[in-house]
Amino acid sequence: MGDDSEWLKLPVDQKCEHKLWKARLSGYEEALKIFQKIKDEKSPEWSKFLGLIKKFVTDSNAVVQLKGLEAALVYVENAHVAGKTTGEVVSGVVSKVFNQPKAKAKELGIEICLMYIEIEKGEAVQEELLKGLDNKNPKIIVACVETLRKALRDPFHGRYAPRPTRFLRSQQELEAKLEQQQSAGGDAEGGGDDGDEVPQIDAYELLEAVEILSKLPKDFYDKIEAKKWQERKEALEAVEVLVKNPKLEAGDYADLVKALKKVVGKDTNVMLVALAAKCLTGLAVGLRKKFGQYAGHVVPTILEKFKEKKPQVVQALQEAIDAIFLTTTLQNISEDVLAVMDNKNPTIKQQTSLFIARSFRHCTASTLPKSLLKPFCAALLKHINDSAPEVRDAAFEALGTALKVVGEKAVNPFLADVDKLKLDKIKECSEKVELIHGKKAGLAADKKEFKPLPGRTAASGAAGDKDTKDISASKPGPLKKAPAAKAGGPPKKGKPAVPGGAGNTGTKNKKGLETKEIVEPELSIEVCEEKASAVLPPTCIQLLDSSNWKERLACMEEFQKAVELMDRTEMPCQALVRMLAKKPGWKETNFQVMQMKLHIVALIAQKGNFSKTSAQIVLDGLVDKIGDVKCGNNAKEAMTAIAEACMLPWTAEQVVSMAFSQKNPKNQSETLNWLSNAIKEFGFSGLNVKAFISNVKTALAATNPAVRTAAITLLGVMYLYVGPSLRMFFEDEKPALLSQIDAEFEKMQGQSPPAPTRGISKHSTSGTDEGEDGDEPDDGSNDVVDLLPRTEISDKITSELVSKIGDKNWKIRKEGLDEVAGIINEAKFIQPNIGELPTALKGRLNDSNKILVQQTLNILQQLAVAMGPNIKQHVKNLGIPIITVLGDSKNNVRAAALATVNAWAEQTGMKEWLEGEDLSEELKKENPFLRQELLGWLAEKLPTLRSTPTDLILCVPHLYSCLEDRNGDVRKKAQDALPFFMMHLGYEKMAKATGKLKPTSKDQVLAMLEKAKANMPAKPAPPAKATSKPMGGSAPAKFQPASAPAEDSISSSAEPKPDPKKAKAPGLSSKAKSAQGKKVPSKTSLKEDEDKSGPIFIVVPNGKEQRMKDEKGLKVLKWNFTTPRDEYIEQLKTQMSSCVAKWLQDEMFHSDFQHHNKALAVMVDHLESEKEGVIGCLDLILKWLTLRFFDTNTSVLMKALEYLKLLFTLLSEEEYHLTESEASSFIPYLVVKVGEPKDVIRKDVRAILNRMCLVYPASKMFPFIMEGTKSKNSKQRAECLEELGCLVESYGMNVCQPTPGKALKEIAVHIGDRDNAVRNAALNTIVTVYNVHGDQVFKLIGNLSEKDMSMLEERIKRSAKRPSAAPIKQVEEKPQRAQNISSNANMLRKGPAEDMSSKLNQARSMSGHPEAAQMVRREFQLDLDEIENDNGTVRCEMPELVQHKLDDIFEPVLIPEPKIRAVSPHFDDMHSNTASTINFIISQVASGDINTSIQALTQIDEVLRQEDKAEAMSGHIDQFLIATFMQLRLIYNTHMADEKLEKDEIIKLYSCIIGNMISLFQIESLAREASTGVLKDLMHGLITLMLDSRIEDLEEGQQVIRSVNLLVVKVLEKSDQTNILSLGHPLFSTASSPKFSELVMKCLWRMVRLLPDTINSINLDRILLDIHIFMKVFPKEKLKQCKSEFPIRTLKTLLHTLCKLKGPKILDHLTMIDNKNESELEAHLCRMMKHSMDQTGSKSDKETEKGASRIDEKSSKAKVNDFLAEIFKKIGSKENTKEGLAELYEYKKKYSDADIEPFLKNSSQFFQSYVERGLRVIEMEREGKGRISTSTGISPQMEVTCVPTPTSTVSSIGNTNGEEVGPSVYLERLAVCGSGAQDDRPPLTSLLSKPAVPTVASSTDMLHSKLSQLRESREQHQHSDLDSNQTHSSGTVTSSSSTANIDDLKKRLERIKSSRK
Repeated sequence: MGDDSEWLKLPVDQKCEHKLWKARLSGYEEALKIFQKIKDEKSPEWSKFLGLIKKFVTDSNAVVQLKGLEAALVYVENAHVAGKTTGEVVSGVVSKVFNQPKAKAKELGIEICLMYIEIEKGEAVQEELLKGLDNKNPKIIVACVETLRKALRDPFHGRYAPRPTRFLRSQQELEAKLEQQQSAGGDAEGGGDDGDEVPQIDAYELLEAVEILSKLPKDFYDKIEAKKWQERKEALEAVEVLVKNPKLEAGDYADLVKALKKVVGKDTNVMLVALAAKCLTGLAVGLRKKFGQYAGHVVPTILEKFKEKKPQVVQALQEAIDAIFLTTTLQNISEDVLAVMDNKNPTIKQQTSLFIARSFRHCTASTLPKSLLKPFCAALLKHINDSAPEVRDAAFEALGTALKVVGEKAVNPFLADVDKLKLDKIKECSEKVELIHGKKAGLAADKKEFKPLPGRTAASGAAGDKDTKDISASKPGPLKKAPAAKAGGPPKKGKPAVPGGAGNTGTKNKKGLETKEIVEPELSIEVCEEKASAVLPPTCIQLLDSSNWKERLACMEEFQKAVELMDRTEMPCQALVRMLAKKPGWKETNFQVMQMKLHIVALIAQKGNFSKTSAQIVLDGLVDKIGDVKCGNNAKEAMTAIAEACMLPWTAEQVVSMAFSQKNPKNQSETLNWLSNAIKEFGFSGLNVKAFISNVKTALAATNPAVRTAAITLLGVMYLYVGPSLRMFFEDEKPALLSQIDAEFEKMQGQSPPAPTRGISKHSTSGTDEGEDGDEPDDGSNDVVDLLPRTEISDKITSELVSKIGDKNWKIRKEGLDEVAGIINEAKFIQPNIGELPTALKGRLNDSNKILVQQTLNILQQLAVAMGPNIKQHVKNLGIPIITVLGDSKNNVRAAALATVNAWAEQTGMKEWLEGEDLSEELKKENPFLRQELLGWLAEKLPTLRSTPTDLILCVPHLYSCLEDRNGDVRKKAQDALPFFMMHLGYEKMAKATGKLKPTSKDQVLAMLEKAKANMPAKPAPPAKATSKPMGGSAPAKFQPASAPAEDSISSSAEPKPDPKKAKAPGLSSKAKSAQGKKVPSKTSLKEDEDKSGPIFIVVPNGKEQRMKDEKGLKVLKWNFTTPRDEYIEQLKTQMSSCVAKWLQDEMFHSDFQHHNKALAVMVDHLESEKEGVIGCLDLILKWLTLRFFDTNTSVLMKALEYLKLLFTLLSEEEYHLTESEASSFIPYLVVKVGEPKDVIRKDVRAILNRMCLVYPASKMFPFIMEGTKSKNSKQRAECLEELGCLVESYGMNVCQPTPGKALKEIAVHIGDRDNAVRNAALNTIVTVYNVHGDQVFKLIGNLSEKDMSMLEERIKRSAKRPSAAPIKQVEEKPQRAQNISSNANMLRKGPAEDMSSKLNQARSMSGHPEAAQMVRREFQLDLDEIENDNGTVRCEMPELVQHKLDDIFEPVLIPEPKIRAVSPHFDDMHSNTASTINFIISQVASGDINTSIQALTQIDEVLRQEDKAEAMSGHIDQFLIATFMQLRLIYNTHMADEKLEKDEIIKLYSCIIGNMISLFQIESLAREASTGVLKDLMHGLITLMLDSRIEDLEEGQQVIRSVNLLVVKVLEKSDQTNILSLGHPLFSTASSPKFSELVMKCLWRMVRLLPDTINSINLDRILLDIHIFMKVFPKEKLKQCKSEFPIRTLKTLLHTLCKLKGPKILDHLTMIDNKNESELEAHLCRMMKHSMDQTGSKSDKETEKGASRIDEKSSKAKVNDFLAEIFKKIGSKENTKEGLAELYEYKKKYSDADIEPFLKNSSQFFQSYVERGLRVIEMEREGKGRISTSTGISPQMEVTCVPTPTSTVSSIGNTNGEEVGPSVYLERLAVCGSGAQDDRPPLTSLLSKPAVPTVASSTDMLHSKLSQLRESREQHQHSDLDSNQTHSSGTVTSSSSTANIDDLKKRLERIKSSRK
């Protein structure tokens, strides 16, 4: 053993030549230290090593050689004699170093060569390197070339030499000069003018000049003019080849330049333009300054040509103009350039500005004088205000460059008028500018890299150059350099690094830690024994290798005790572990001894200053034992302790590589398990994922399942930190294995990585905190992403592919996109260089084909994943256009764009997006979709950021405009995003930014800012570390202060190991604060609780009166403002202090809205209990509520309105009247709220306005609401107009103030409003007035424009209400009593269709409320009858049973009027619900504007297509059909004749109308609602359309006509069959042409075909009446004159079919025909009957007899008797009584001599009088008045008596023919309308007191019939004799004349009034 260590005693130079490698290693290390210590370069020490340096570099042992190279480098750098060794050392390096596999050795070799060049030995080095190029070993050749390249690049050689970054010793003073210039912002090379300072060798000078003019093809000038582009191309290609020569001989190039210029300027083929530009580039480069004379001719042409969009052309032109610029000066071409600056084309402007920017970079302060700068600045300043963003950006760049070149002082005078935002942008651009060749910050960075040189040795020694390489490799990624890792060359911007830089992880120790980390040389065994014996008991050392295990165990115990007692500073860790490793070392066979040994290793690692050297001694042994059953755990503990001492990344790498270099699977699996746990304990930071992954892959392929399982578990743990990107490494594994990995990842999903519990070890606190940081998944994943092997795909992005993507044909574009997707998929991970793909894809983002847009978005998503963080560089040119797509109108496209933006942001972080103006420009666009999506995205992303670029402030003005956007969603999103903007920018900046807003906007925005300030979240805390951050570099230094405050609340109380989960919750600190904030008040509130028990409003006598006096006397401010100023709020506070409880006032005036909610809740609770107090403070309460109207918080507003409803209900119950001052300080603000966008709020406000009319006269409310119609808010105008309509409807015309005329004129102005809702509201209001006031309205309104007047007349027509003569009784102005009000309020907005109960008192309470005029009048009359007759006695005694029959007996009176169209029962409804949307839409259907009409139809179609919604149309069918045929008429008469109108538009409108109708007529229930008149007009319109020849001429006309045909069929099938059959006559009579009548007849034929199915559902009486009228107008003679026999055949067929289906019964259906002799109908039917009977034989049933009795007037008496018996049976039966009476009347009229006496004789007295009375009534009706309206009832006095049950003779047999006969239909309808009675058969009185089917008769007719009935009933009443048996003796009743006397009516009214008193 002694021989081994002999060399230790040798001097250094001898050690360096020793044959033992360890000795040489030690020698080189000591030499290195000596070299570093020698300060004097001429010291004699250097000469000692002169001959050894070659050996240093050519050592045979690789490890030793590495150390030798380090020492040699320092020697060459510092020794003055080093130059002598150049030849031999460089030759040694070439032959022995360049062939080494270790990259580090090669790098050191290259450094040594460069160092020799630096010390002026360049020639010798060059010679040796050139020799090396002849070597057979390719590695050596590569290294020699690399060295030559670096030598040429670094110092000063080359054609476009970069600025020298390294200097020969003789030139070192230049370096100082350079630095000086750098700091002064100048440029070292000064545009090439300072070239003489550095003797530059320009390759150009060395080249031979080539003469090319003579070599041009002879026919060049002919070919260049040829028509065929191929020939021109050949000519250009010939030139291109020639100009490729780097140096051209001077000559006359004028003609050639002229020819090329012509191609650039005039050629239509862009390929040739690009080619010509390339030729010009070649000429300019080859001729240099000699080209200058031609520059002026070419520059304008090239600049003009920038209008081309093709990237290839633009690039070629850019290169050409840049090359030309270098041949001349800016001065010479300035005029040409400035002339182009005013071009209108934005691309030209942009490219010119960019050219100026590039040109400026070549200038210096001297070559860019003010005289030249001024015109350029003037032109560029115009461009920075250009509308195109790209032009602005280019101008900013040019100005920024100028600023950089000549300094602020020179440029500022020209920028005097530029606003601050733009100025900041210019300065920002100037910071980014790199002068000449754009090597950003090149100087500073490279200087760091190569100076100070002594520092470099340290780098090489410690982290070695591998570090440098690693780090620079990671530069493009998102990793910021940790401040410690400077060796890596220029620091780049990006995300914070994985602490210590990702690259360092592969090496043994980090450069940043070098200072503090324990570095120990490897000690010899002797030294170790010596050191160990000093601290261990002597026996312990002796027994270490004893053969007796017990002795060894005892020895270990002593060893352990000694270690436990040792002090950290004294513990020689390396010596101790070497002792443990001494024989038997790790081969120990006894497990107890082994366990102790391992335990001691752990102890030493924990307690001592344990170095990596020590660790290497033991790790091998530990790995060997880790799989041992008994010792495994101890081995793991020891490893963990070592990991804590030496950093996990290093330990783990050593351990894993050792485990996998041996075969034992148990050891491998246990090592992986240990690593899984260790990662959890230490965190992930700094781990070299790539190193593990290769081992993990090996493990996954292992045959042993335990190893595979352990590997998968480890992957699971890594997944926690790295995220999904980890899977990328295993894509190519077998599916089965991949599914296991996926399952493991699945388990881990959603879990957050545990907090690191170890690794914050004693001696690393000052270094990077390894263990603490690796918690952020981002860091890990970015680290991983950087390690992926990436494919270069730029060669696949060919120009063909790019042109494919931009092709005109979408299919080819799609192919191109598919190809791109395929390329990316195949490559998986790609390099950032993707050629021209970005420009191509950008074009597709606004493709007209949305499918391609989506495909492009998907590709961009793929691209983000494939390129990883490197996608950053494409954010501006591709990312921002994706954001533009967020403004797409299609939902799915927006969703795809959002997903893409998120995928990008995940890779790039947010900084890139927020930098610059791009985002603010997007937000500026007034696209609601774009704004809401973008704001939503920002609101999601901003809270997660710890800091943002300053450019975020640029978005704020646009954010403010979004807060006031018309679109509600945009406003909501903007409000949501506000707190997050404030979180980054601070309240002050945000408030300052409101300065430019309009005053009103400013106030609103400031209020929102205040609110946002309260909700502002804290910034997310940095990733859980306070102390270590500056070292770890996870947050760059400049962000520190920003994030510190957010941390305080956590870190102050946190333990030394902060919990990263806490730090992750972004808003935690704010939560913590709010929690504390809440606690404080809770304590005080306990004390205050008892104070809250008293009243909240204190009654101050005469307080309110005094306040009013003060306001009148102007002692206080009058409550009148647009937005409440502070002085108003203070004044109110002061006034309230005397009469509101202190605690409530605090709540009411608190800054937080939640307190206002509390206050309102309290006020609601105390409302009932403190009525007096409330009324006493009412003026103040109302004023405070007006303040709440200005709050932006909806919940407060809702609460306030709720309170107001309750308040006004209370006030009306208390019969309180609002004072003028209360009203004027409250109502105007309430009226403003009626324009709120939210429906709920508008409804509430309207409800409050209604209730206010009970405490404040409506006539006084009117002016306030009228004022509201002048608002800018269209919703408010519309609602106010509706409210005015309601006031007029409820309170009559007296409410109109100042006069009805003035008020109506003001309302009528709004008919012309631009907003549809306002127009409708104005029209509806005037229609309401018209309904109350009649035609007088037109006088009151005055002159209206023609358009407005036509709209109004149209609306009045459509409203289908008839004006009545003023309301019966104006409601008195004074507020009514409460009971009245309740019913009034209910009725106020309910239409006539509302079911009104017949209770008298309710009817009375409503009598003052004019409902729809006719109805109230009808009710009024009926009530009058009741009242007059109300003796009380008779009615009470009457049993209900008797009254039932009366309904039936008198029903015949209610025969309907068939001629006049009945209006749909729901029609009046429409106008009562004024705001009904359907009415609005229907009104738009008839619009003159085609688009409006189409939109309305589309909306209706949507409703009709959805079954659940179609019901909504019920009741609007007639109205809708009227609107439709009016539109059809409009198209026919107006649109079709209009030449200017596109016929496509008309076709489109037709298809909408027809589509709608078809939808409607498919819904049978709705189709049946269409009334006859409407159907007639509709069919008329449709048939006219089918015959319109103009339509047939259009290309789609045939299609339209086919659709109409289909529609007509649907109408015929689905409508009410009676209504449709009745159309024959009216349509035929209006027929304009034979073709028309033919079509009408065809329709009837179709109906005839349907008759067998529909016969039972039609009203035959009505149809026969129509046929009768038709035959009357068109007798047979007239029809026979028609050219076609179609009509007469149709008529016959129809009648024949009816006869066939009904048989003789058909004759029973002629009841509606007054005079059957007027037409031949009856005769015709009889003939048909006879004919059919002759054919079928006579049928002997009753019907036939009955029919025959009519046919043959001389039939036998028996038959007559049978017929009469039949009639009396009908009268006796309950169902058919009215039909029987009608038949009896007809019979008597026909056979006046007929004797009905025998039939009456047997019946009771009452029945006889009943029949007589019934006949009289029918007679009176038919002769006196003609037809009576369906709804006219019979006055109750007639049925006071009871109907007896008919005696046995007239038994109640049902109607034998079983058919439901005409009038009974109406009886049933009446019963339905009046279904208020309990019993099935309601008393007639109740029926009559209810609104019946809407009337059609005119009001005068009605009055007459009513009066005649009254008269008659009165006479009857006088004659009637009421006895207790309830029989009625027949009195003589005289028929009253039908002309009634209105005076009589008035007298009766008076009588009722007096009796009531």
